[in-house]
Amino acid sequence: MNSILTSFCLAVLLVGVNSIHSAPKVQVYSKLPGQFDQPNVLLCYVSNFHPPDIKITMLKDNVEMPGATQTDLAFEQSWQFHLTKSVPFTPQAGEKYACRVQHQGNTKSYSWEPDM
Repeated sequence: MNSILTSFCLAVLLVGVNSIHSAPKVQVYSKLPGQFDQPNVLLCYVSNFHPPDIKITMLKDNVEMPGATQTDLAFEQSWQFHLTKSVPFTPQAGEKYACRVQHQGNTKSYSWEPDM
């Protein structure tokens, strides 16, 4: 009887955790103040999302930027996940930089605004 009750409680807990859906909050910024023709790092911080299945793409003029790295997925006690993706870049006038986030069938791009 105890094993049945334990199994039932575990199943309820897992269903409860899996039923939490949170859209990601996204911040796009540069490591240094944005200046054209100056080397920098473009960062995309994605937080407060669940479930953890997410794809982040760094874009320059809607084309994926090579050389991007991503931190390990981390989570809070509330099961909200967060991570950061970054890529070195040298911003040029007229170019558009963004972070595209795909989560739970939704895709949205977030633009970087230089400090000029």
